[in-house]
Amino acid sequence: MKKDHIIFLIGRIQYKANRFLSQEMKAHRIKGLAPSHGEILGSLMARGPLPMSEIGRIIDKDKSTITALVNKLITMGYVEKKSDPADSRISLIALTRKGMALKPNFHLIAQKLRAHSYKGVSDDERETLVNLLNKLNTNL
Repeated sequence: MKKDHIIFLIGRIQYKANRFLSQEMKAHRIKGLAPSHGEILGSLMARGPLPMSEIGRIIDKDKSTITALVNKLITMGYVEKKSDPADSRISLIALTRKGMALKPNFHLIAQKLRAHSYKGVSDDERETLVNLLNKLNTNL
């Protein structure tokens, strides 16, 4: 592959990772969720309740996309909107019991994705790759 095809290759990797995640969710009998929903659920699992603006910042998606994804998660019963106790003008998105129940499966799926993806890649290579990808991300 030519050195000018890096962005294409990153797109292919994202496609394959999303396909892998979709297959794993299906294997774990998690229905109706896409990897983009997993980004939101994973953020809430790691950080607790968050305002939608913070979710958008974390996963780098615009407000309308976050709203649509969160609304579907609410409809499916994985998350709920709550008032922020510190500021009642702000709504927080929080996991429900059903959403919290996904945590063990999400953890296993993430471990499997990392093991599969980083096979044969040293820690030094991973660090170099992360640094280079962060540069590309900042440039865009």
